[in-house]
Amino acid sequence: MIKKNKIIQGIVFAIIGIFTLITIAILLAILFHIVVNGIQGIKLSFITEYPEDMGKSGGIFPVIVGTIYITILAVIIAAPIGVLAAIYLTEYAKKGKILSLIRFGTETLAGIPSIIYGLFGFAFFVIALGFRWSILSGALTLSIMILPTIVRTSEEALKTVPMSFREGSLALGATKWQTIAKVVIPPAMPGILTGVILGVGRAIGETAAVLLTAGSSLNLPTSIFSPARTMAVHLYILSSEGLSKVNSYATATLLIIIVLIINTCANMIIRRYNKILGH
Repeated sequence: MIKKNKIIQGIVFAIIGIFTLITIAILLAILFHIVVNGIQGIKLSFITEYPEDMGKSGGIFPVIVGTIYITILAVIIAAPIGVLAAIYLTEYAKKGKILSLIRFGTETLAGIPSIIYGLFGFAFFVIALGFRWSILSGALTLSIMILPTIVRTSEEALKTVPMSFREGSLALGATKWQTIAKVVIPPAMPGILTGVILGVGRAIGETAAVLLTAGSSLNLPTSIFSPARTMAVHLYILSSEGLSKVNSYATATLLIIIVLIINTCANMIIRRYNKILGH
């Protein structure tokens, strides 16, 4: 019986390993295809110059700036709200129908297609509130999109902190908020940062929602009320309209590089934070 279980376990592990290798191979094939075709188009002029002829030639400097503005503003809006919501759900909210309803709503928001968010943002932020196509409209829409990810990830990170930490802090006379701020949040910070990073990744790669709310202007944005084009939107327009194959691959490659840099820096920060905590 034990030998049979070991054989079954070995077969399951082998199947899992095969599918893992297939997944990695597909990912590497996609990355290789994009990078090989796009690396030749990435030059200093491509990063620092303005687009010409609707993006067929020239660089993508305003597009990079627009991407940075929209992503940073979306994270600035979503991160505090998401973390505070997770703290409330984990530390303050009582178990019951209301809590279950809130979590169901959060999970539902995470599964809504981005085009729905785009239509909502267009109707509410662009038209109803009068923000027009702008960085602010795009960032507000993206913040709503990434909010469920930050909430759920932060909530799970807070749950990993042992209950004994809370009980010990409260027993020593600390208040509820002092316990959360000084005892619960620090060990959970790596998980919270992971949720924020996931949100950044989704915000950078989003197309439909940004196209409907931030517009697709190739001009350099001067304020949060200026329209802007992100790199994902620029890539979509170049590819779908067949404007420039070289520039579309170069934009995709540069987008991948930026995401890798962000993830690498974030992982370094998390590791350094864990060392400070003594993990």
